Amino acid sequence: MREALRGDQRVDADALVARLDAVRRFLDAVDGEVPDTRLVGAHTLVERAGTRLSLSRDHTVVALAGATGSGKSSLFNALAQLELSPVGVRRPTTGVAHACVWGPLDGGNRLLDWVGVLPRHRFVRESALDGDDESALHGLILLDLPDFDSVQRSHRLEVDRLLGLVDLVVWVVDPQKYADRVIHTSYLREFHRHRDVTVVVLNQADRLPPAELPRVLADLRRLLDVDGLDGVPLLATTAVEPEGMTGLREALERAVSDRQAALRRLWGDADTVTAALGELVAVEAPGHTPDAETIRTLDRALADAAGVPTVTGAVEGAYRQRAGAATGWPLVRGWRRLRPDPLRRLHLPGPATDPQQPAQAPLAATSVPEPTAAQQSALGLAIRAVGDRSGGSLPAPWPAAVTAAARSRLADLPDALDAAVAGTDLGMERRPLWWRLVGGVQWLVTLAAVVGLGWLVLGYALRALGLPALDYPRVGETPLPTVLLLGGLLAGLLVAAVTGPVIRWAARRARQRAEGRLTEEVARVGAEYVLTPVRDLVDRYALARRAWQDAAG
Repeated sequence: MREALRGDQRVDADALVARLDAVRRFLDAVDGEVPDTRLVGAHTLVERAGTRLSLSRDHTVVALAGATGSGKSSLFNALAQLELSPVGVRRPTTGVAHACVWGPLDGGNRLLDWVGVLPRHRFVRESALDGDDESALHGLILLDLPDFDSVQRSHRLEVDRLLGLVDLVVWVVDPQKYADRVIHTSYLREFHRHRDVTVVVLNQADRLPPAELPRVLADLRRLLDVDGLDGVPLLATTAVEPEGMTGLREALERAVSDRQAALRRLWGDADTVTAALGELVAVEAPGHTPDAETIRTLDRALADAAGVPTVTGAVEGAYRQRAGAATGWPLVRGWRRLRPDPLRRLHLPGPATDPQQPAQAPLAATSVPEPTAAQQSALGLAIRAVGDRSGGSLPAPWPAAVTAAARSRLADLPDALDAAVAGTDLGMERRPLWWRLVGGVQWLVTLAAVVGLGWLVLGYALRALGLPALDYPRVGETPLPTVLLLGGLLAGLLVAAVTGPVIRWAARRARQRAEGRLTEEVARVGAEYVLTPVRDLVDRYALARRAWQDAAG
């Protein structure tokens, strides 16, 4: 894309605005996750570009930048054909920026206010004596910058600030210092993404013998190619001869007439910023995060920390106890009820006092034992594994951010797990129908035994009182009361023996059912408190990458 915008290609303002909007979306997506120090360039681009585009599009701000003695102030005065900027060879000569505006000053005042040129250093290149001689430059705002190699640090800082604001930069070098390391390493190489708005002039060319000028220009071109500025205009100028300014003046006239310098400068700024931001979103966002095995490990760790094994054991024990009380001999049921219910001991739903009434409502907090150190450690490792599996492949600083997101609600997990356990329907609210049937049978056989016993006792009492003995009906050779008594007792034992294995099997089923429901609720808590923050952050990374791709074009 960048190569397509060089030469005669024009920058579309709408495309530039779309890139800037993409940078804004990138900043919104990474807000709070990426250190601000790595986003300074992006924030600066959005702010500066928005301001520059809102100001005059009819003006082109061009800066003359160079070292002390390079003759940039002489070029400035020669282009303006006025003595506006002080000229000298001693440091520092140019301490503040001077501006010359071709055309009415009013149109460029807001732009110069933003650039930061003081009103007393603004000049107008407009004269009735010129006629139409200067009309080709109408809209040009030419700045003479302070020397970038000034011994005063404030001058260097001012140069750096202004270089970030102007539309086009004309770098002025002289035959003696054109290969100076400072200008190449600290400035020209930094402008390799702004080749479309960069011009280099070899000033004071009149000081070179005619035979030496091509050699010096060729050597300077070689240095510019090394700096990544291949293809930028390279001109030879001299401020003492009008013919020596022709090439530079024509370049400025083209820049003014195109009205593209500001857009190309901002486009280059966007290239620089997006290249730096690309390191933050260098890889595609992971798909389904994390993998199923990691989620299962997390769910197991959460279940252990929530006391699910303890609760399911209590469910099995409570089922056995309640089933035994419902299907055992009625004469010993009261004794069974004296034993504490395992679920009640954990403050979980206890047995219903009435078969027709549901069990008591779950309490807000349970008495499930606190997780052990080993369980807490296993949970911590499982949560860290979620972060590692989800963000381990992402570029820094995202892996640390994903891990922090996985642990962001760790302090709320204990209460959430306890509430999930307390609110889970353990399937113990109502008595099964077969309990009632077996209980009814037990009542019948017990009643038979009681009737037989009472009948026998009555017979013994009558004989003891000397009254006529009862004539018991017989079943074979055995009196019916004896059959009722012994049969009732033996039938009760037989029913208890038969229902015992059934109760144990049903208790295991109840435990499995409760374990499934508890695991499901615990997994829901894990998804809400661990997985959702991680997935939200990975989604933000994906949004940031898409925004970066839009910004990078």
